[in-house]
Amino acid sequence: MTKVFLVDGTYELFRHFYGAPAHRSGSGEEVGATRAVLGSLLGMLEGGVTHLGVATDHVIESWRNAAWPAYKSSEGVPSELLEQFDLFEEALSNLGLTVWAMSDLEADDALASAAAVLADLGEVSQVVICTPDKDLGQCVRGTRVVCLDRRKGAYVDEQAVLERFGVGPRSVPDWLALVGDSSDGFPGLAGWGPKAATAVLAVYGSLEAIPLEGPAWPVALPSGRVASLRAALVAGREQALLFKRLATCVVERDILPDGAAALDRLRWIGPAGGFETMCERLESPGLARRARELAAARPKGP
Repeated sequence: MTKVFLVDGTYELFRHFYGAPAHRSGSGEEVGATRAVLGSLLGMLEGGVTHLGVATDHVIESWRNAAWPAYKSSEGVPSELLEQFDLFEEALSNLGLTVWAMSDLEADDALASAAAVLADLGEVSQVVICTPDKDLGQCVRGTRVVCLDRRKGAYVDEQAVLERFGVGPRSVPDWLALVGDSSDGFPGLAGWGPKAATAVLAVYGSLEAIPLEGPAWPVALPSGRVASLRAALVAGREQALLFKRLATCVVERDILPDGAAALDRLRWIGPAGGFETMCERLESPGLARRARELAAARPKGP
């Protein structure tokens, strides 16, 4: 049985850009975050991870920006970070990892897609999505598909999602649509907070199922509060449905081949031929040495 790790590469690049020392190479290229993430991923492999895929935002903007112009964008992101996006993806491929570099879709969509495919494989014991992003809570399935905040060492299974949101994973996009998600740039509906969203979705499960007329909702909230929430939903339902669409991960199952080939693609067997040259560019020969030694110690069979 195989445990598979799916990493939010864009998050890792941002995290290490702000958390690791900057390093400008002799050619004038800023490479600090890229080589820091490579070192971190090599640490995962050295720690026993055998199957690993990385999703990145090749560009930050996606179809969601066209649907909602205030959606998160590259505005305000330091140029020294944006300039590493291409370098980072090239370095990941050179390391011998499967990389999903997303343009119209986002890294979150790639992670959700790969998790959906892998969760259906009998050979897979668990899928671990390495991200602290609350949006990915919608992908959690029991203890079979979980999220991991690598910085905190905290796992999120289905019970943890329920404790955080008060609803199950399938209702997370609805919850975010009502409450809003400041990190993604959409505000939710006026008057709807976490307590209200949890109370209503615990009864109805989804935005579409919440009745806009008829008897009062049977929720543990004051009747006047229920009336104002319903009025806000009636007035803003189309916008709420848009927010739900923004918050819902797009699952494209053709991101991975069918059956055992998916696992073959994600199994790390060693760096590609260009990794030594990449490490010279990054001015980090230690990364090349670690990758060589790790590859030499890995079993060569399936």
